[in-house]
Amino acid sequence: MKLVPLFDRVVLKQLVAEETTKSGIVLPGQAKEKPQQAEVIAVGPGGVVDGKEITMQVKAGDKVIFSKYSGTDVEVEDEKFVVVKQNDILAVIE
Repeated sequence: MKLVPLFDRVVLKQLVAEETTKSGIVLPGQAKEKPQQAEVIAVGPGGVVDGKEITMQVKAGDKVIFSKYSGTDVEVEDEKFVVVKQNDILAVIE
């Protein structure tokens, strides 16, 4: 099965959370913070959203930073994804 986002939506796959801190302390599962970095898996076509023309700025394969409390968590075939609006993406990592 394949996720195909509509309008200005983007499907992201979160990158793995850090297991240890910079000082070497190992974090238990619950203490790990949800990562804000992700890889773009699929991008909607854009178009007119709320009366404004939206041009998509990201593409599949881009690494991005997205807003912490945004998006909808989705699980497809035992893989977890986050579907966000394009304006919830804060930056592209180059």
